[in-house]
Amino acid sequence: METIKQDHQIDIKNPRMLLFSICFVLMFSVMNGTMFNIAIPDIAEAFDLMPSEVSWVMTGYIMVYSIGALIYGKLADTVAFKKLITFGLIVFSIGSLIGFLAPNYYFVLVARVIQAIGGSMMPAIAFIAPIRYFPNERGKILGIIASVMAFASGIGPILGGVIAGFLSWQFLFLTSALMIVTLPFLLRNLPDEETVHVRLDYLGASLVGLTIATALIGITLGVGWSLGLTVIFGLLAIIRMFKAKNPFIPPHLFKDRNYIVALFTSFLAVACLFGLMFTVPIMLREVYSLSTMEIGLVMFPGAISAALIGRKGGRLVDQKGARKVYLASLALLMTGFLIISSVVGLSPLIVSLMLIFPMMCFPLVQASGADILANLLKKSETGVGMGVFNLMNFVSGALSGAIAGVVLDLFNPQNPVNFLAATGESAVYSNLFLTFMGLVLIALIAFKVIYRERSLIN
Repeated sequence: METIKQDHQIDIKNPRMLLFSICFVLMFSVMNGTMFNIAIPDIAEAFDLMPSEVSWVMTGYIMVYSIGALIYGKLADTVAFKKLITFGLIVFSIGSLIGFLAPNYYFVLVARVIQAIGGSMMPAIAFIAPIRYFPNERGKILGIIASVMAFASGIGPILGGVIAGFLSWQFLFLTSALMIVTLPFLLRNLPDEETVHVRLDYLGASLVGLTIATALIGITLGVGWSLGLTVIFGLLAIIRMFKAKNPFIPPHLFKDRNYIVALFTSFLAVACLFGLMFTVPIMLREVYSLSTMEIGLVMFPGAISAALIGRKGGRLVDQKGARKVYLASLALLMTGFLIISSVVGLSPLIVSLMLIFPMMCFPLVQASGADILANLLKKSETGVGMGVFNLMNFVSGALSGAIAGVVLDLFNPQNPVNFLAATGESAVYSNLFLTFMGLVLIALIAFKVIYRERSLIN
């Protein structure tokens, strides 16, 4: 890892070790969310569960994780990182041990929720730490952070398949608990900071959490009444936002059109990227009849490319500016979806190589988008502002997977819209990737038209 320049105003004993520790913990945190996808059939068989029941292993985790990312982001503005990281890692490890020893399915669900409560600390801090501790090389560090997330998302199913295949799904919990070994290194290298005791808007946080939870339940499980509650809780959260003296989310954030368009376009782009990672394994199983290990190998080049391009892309953010890199990454992502839409139905080797194009855009979109938002936020609101960014990313991932699943269930065209793609059962996947391309095009146009450069906020 390259030498990291530290901010002279903050005493960081070993910047390289601090960055390595953050990346290590973040990698396991993200992998913990993806590698359990592989184990869901085994968990269902172990406890004789229906698909709707076992789906809560993922749904419950994502729901708590997305809400937690926002709450930790808010707390990061006033609470020392050392306290947040200590709490998060200890809670996550407790959840992992409970899951490893779980005697029944209810203990598995409890373990996943506890894991999410602790693990959601990491993305929040990972995107705030570069802004706070490495302002001179913020783009490069954000690029490294984003590349770690992209690599972990791609490698998670492979690692999950190996562990569950050679050992058992319980050992996935034990593997995740390894994150705790980084705690001494983080505590040693994080600077000492004062905790400012500010009263948290618990009612506002609860209303935001209920809005997100009911939305995810309604969409992922198809529960109509839950979506009705989403509207009610959402309206109450907005009212509380304007009425509270110290609101959980400051309403003036959403008066900034640059902030809104950055959130909106990032939401669309990340939704398409997560939709891709959700859809490709299903496609490889249904169209090509590949095993779990073979699916992992097909996706591996894309995951590696994302890890490698993130560091280069981060430097470009520092050198060329976040706006230029963001626009370029959206254009590349759009092209990548067009390419993968065109080769669906061809050999797995060709699909594997073409997946590199959209997957390498993951860290570019994340790093440049995060840097744009950081430029728009006041230092006192970096935590909550980036917390909303993380929240939108996780919600977009949950929604895109659920919607893609519904599309695959309901539609079975034999002729693709893309005339370059093969006909047959692969047509629905080609059409879905082409739809992702269209959504990214909307994001590209919206950002190009609405976003306006301005001087940085200090």
